This record gives sequence, C-alpha cells and structure tokens, in this order.
Amino acid sequence: MALKVGDYKTDVHNDWCPGCGDFGIVNSIQMALAEMEIPRHETAIFSGIGCSGKTSHFINVFGVHTLHGRVLPFAQGAKISNPNLKIIAVGGDGDGLGIGAGHFVAAGRRNVDMTYIIFDNAVYGLTKGQASPTLKLGEKTKSLPTPNTNYNVNPIGLAIASGFTFTARAYSYDIRHLKDIIIAAINHKGLAFVDVLQPCPTYNDINTRDWFNGADRVDETTNKPMPRIYKLEDTDYDPVVHYSDETELNQKKTQAIVKSLEWDTKIPTGIFYKNELITPYTRRLIDKIPNYIENPSALQNISKNNAPITKINHILDSYKV
Repeated sequence: MALKVGDYKTDVHNDWCPGCGDFGIVNSIQMALAEMEIPRHETAIFSGIGCSGKTSHFINVFGVHTLHGRVLPFAQGAKISNPNLKIIAVGGDGDGLGIGAGHFVAAGRRNVDMTYIIFDNAVYGLTKGQASPTLKLGEKTKSLPTPNTNYNVNPIGLAIASGFTFTARAYSYDIRHLKDIIIAAINHKGLAFVDVLQPCPTYNDINTRDWFNGADRVDETTNKPMPRIYKLEDTDYDPVVHYSDETELNQKKTQAIVKSLEWDTKIPTGIFYKNELITPYTRRLIDKIPNYIENPSALQNISKNNAPITKINHILDSYKV
C-alpha cells in the first residue's frame, strides 16, 4: 500500500508559535518523503538545538535529536555507517552557521550523499530573539537593544565555497515549491544544502510574511503588492555543471554566489548550483574498502554472547591520513 503524508506524522505535541515557518518546512519534508514513497525504516532525520531541533520528534522516521551545532557530524556518521539510508539533517541558522560553522565547512570537503536543511529566520528564536549569523548588518529586530553590529553570513555562498555540490533556497510559506526542492536535494548524488527563508512571527518583526509578500511595496499600475520572492526556474538560469571543465565550473559557482546576493526588492529561490560530477564520499570509500557498500559497518555483527567478534583495526588503519 502506498505511503501517505499522514504516515510520516507523529502524535507528538507541537508547541511552535502560531505562524512560525517551521510548520511549512516540516510539512514539506513529510510531503517529499510521501511523494518519493521512501520507507520509514530507510530514512533518518537528525536535528540540532533550537526551535528547529524539535523536527526529529514530528516526522515518523528514525530520528536523532543531537547537540548544538553538531548535527552534521552525527548525520554524516550515520550515512557513512549505513550508506543505504536516506539521511536528512535539519537545524537553525544559528545552530548551523554560528557554533556549527566549522562543521558546515568541513562537510563540504567530504561531499557525503545526504541533505542538510537550514531553517533560516535570522534570529535565535528559542533563546528570545538574539541576532543570528544571517541577520543583516544594522538591522534591529524587536529583541535587540541596538542594531546588529555584525555583518551577515551568506549561506548559499558559504556552501558553494565549502564544496557542497547542491545548493538551493526556498520559502517556508510556499510549501509545494519547498517540497519539490527537498525532493531534488534528496535525489542529488552528493551533499545537498537547502536554505529555507522563514518568518519568525514572535521575534523577527522585519522579515515578516507581509514583507516577503511585498505588502510594503505596491505596484502603481495594478495597486497590488509586489512580492519579493521569485523562482529561478521561471528565468533562463541554469544551475547545472554539465562538463568536467574548470571554466564552466568556476562560471557556475560565480553566477550562483552573485545571484544569492540579491535581496531586499528581489529574492531568488530555487536551485542555485548543482554538480553531480564530483564523486560522493561514500563512493570514495570503495577505493579503500572494496566491499564497503555491500557490507557497511552498520550491518555487521559486532558481538556474540556479549563478547566482541569483530576486529576493526584494519578498518581504522585504512582511515589514517
């Protein structure tokens, strides 16, 4: 029997604030898994700390609620241990681009075949609205006593510079488009990153739903709001690296970073960069461990009658660099 969206929902009470963009992201993940008909036992959600950290409790697949800023090491370890699993890591912009920034950069070097989704609302929502790494310089949200004194991180640009082979942006209130982006990220052969813009109705009184919808900008001809969000797929933008050519590679990276800097009046969403010509980390391990895919560590018997039966010294030696 085909799986439905309801099959990926849990009975855990959700205490997010009304109007939070987190709801749209969780719904989109559930919709994506249902549309792809991924068996629940073949999927795992890893989450960090913060409002978004609760995500692993709300999606009816294997779930691991990890440490602040450390979701990527946990998620990569699971994928390497069992390459047959579909791994999705989620976390907030503060979790992933503040304390977790080092792991974010390191993950790009490996290109593990998994998906990382950041809930990006420019504030630390769970700890009462402090400026996160994505809040723009000089902006003052309701909880800040003075305007933000730090320049913001560009998540798309940082991901591309770090080595992520799929980078995309979506908007949490456009759940069908977000669902499609998540499906594309999961299907990507390599490390995929999705930056999801979302309002925080409690603490971010600048980047509100009305602001994204352009309620403060009225078209003089139609007298209608002018939305800031637009989709790259509605333009002639091509994010795909088609050839193993250094010139094309640099051109695609450059156009993605430049496009990601658009803000304020026009904010692009969609896939910025996609490169499946780089071998995923789990495939690289076959060079060291020929039977790795068929016999990964997660599927091996390691004990019998409470006594270890597996010697892993040769495996540990193979990881030495």
